[in-house]
Amino acid sequence: MAIPTRTLGSTEIPVTALGLGGEGVLRTHGRDREAHELIRRAVDLGITYFESARAYAGSEQYLGRGLGGDRQRVFLATKTHHRTARGARAHLDESLALLQTTWLDLWYLHDLRSQRDLDQITGPGGALETVEAARRAGQVRLVGISGHESPQILGKALELYPFQVILLPVNPAEACADSFAAGVLPEAARRGLGVVAMKTLCRGLVTRLPGFAGPGPFLHYALSTPGVSTLSVGCDSSAQLEQNVAAVEAFAPLPAGPREALEQLTYPAAGELLYYRPR
Repeated sequence: MAIPTRTLGSTEIPVTALGLGGEGVLRTHGRDREAHELIRRAVDLGITYFESARAYAGSEQYLGRGLGGDRQRVFLATKTHHRTARGARAHLDESLALLQTTWLDLWYLHDLRSQRDLDQITGPGGALETVEAARRAGQVRLVGISGHESPQILGKALELYPFQVILLPVNPAEACADSFAAGVLPEAARRGLGVVAMKTLCRGLVTRLPGFAGPGPFLHYALSTPGVSTLSVGCDSSAQLEQNVAAVEAFAPLPAGPREALEQLTYPAAGELLYYRPR
């Protein structure tokens, strides 16, 4: 079996349906051996989507060292949480140096939460000025946005700039809230955006649910959500990565009944599982 691939929205770029996110062991310092082992195992298993962020501790440095000569073979994404052009420029320079590359396949404006964030990135001296300059210079191929607090803010962001990719939460517990899937994905689909799903395992908290029998149902839930191109999942170990890969290799669309059962299962623990939402 092999990890299935999907097209990243209207970009026509194929990526594996499971990507390696920059959380887990990659969001640390001083765990070089474990991080290198994880990255190399991901490459060996055929994963092509790798994602980090300037805010993720040593993640970019780990990826730069771990990918090495395989940089050309993978789709590499990272993020800036700066809202100003100057700050975003500094982040981009740091990211490129640490990732040991001259270009990014995808650069996200990270963790958009408020109208103030939107006003800053679009205003004079805002981060989108650096985005445009980086695209013209060939340093950034695609531009995306990410957020996990407000579906409304992400929806508004889509109206401000022709973003090509969006990173947002997709998991059964979202059905208990004002979900990103319902609030953002229809408009993202209309605009042809590639959709990267995060928080699919709620930072591993789903393992505490009664009857948890592995990540498969939760990963299949996200992959069965219309429009989703790939899953960005951080891992604590190569063994955890292999378990996720096996689940995605065996993917079959999840019918309505099992989807609803997962949503009901998460309902009593939704407050904990949706830890990334404002309290």
